[in-house]
Amino acid sequence: MRVLVIDDSRAARMAIGRILKGIGFEIDEAENGEVALSHLKNQGPYELCMIDWNMPVMNGYEFIKQVRKDSRFSSVTLVMVTTENEMSQVVKALSAGANEYVMKPFTEEIILEKLEILGLGPTNG
Repeated sequence: MRVLVIDDSRAARMAIGRILKGIGFEIDEAENGEVALSHLKNQGPYELCMIDWNMPVMNGYEFIKQVRKDSRFSSVTLVMVTTENEMSQVVKALSAGANEYVMKPFTEEIILEKLEILGLGPTNG
């Protein structure tokens, strides 16, 4: 499975990437939503995007809205991974089209559990 990890923090991209590589996923990275959108259009398909909310240029919320406007990407699973932990932000992201929401700091177990819920875990994917 191809995954796009989108976060302006290199350390966060590496941490998420390590977890996903550990279960056999192929990882690409983007440092903001604009770069990620370009990757989707030019280097896809991706089955999953792991997205930070707070990034320069184009934030994760705007990225999700742009992706969900384009029918070519309707099957892409979008998971917000962010420090935004207020319920209103969770609702906003899910309403925009995110499939799941992970709050930072996260553990490997939390990421794997969310993937299992989405049917994308190592035994499903």
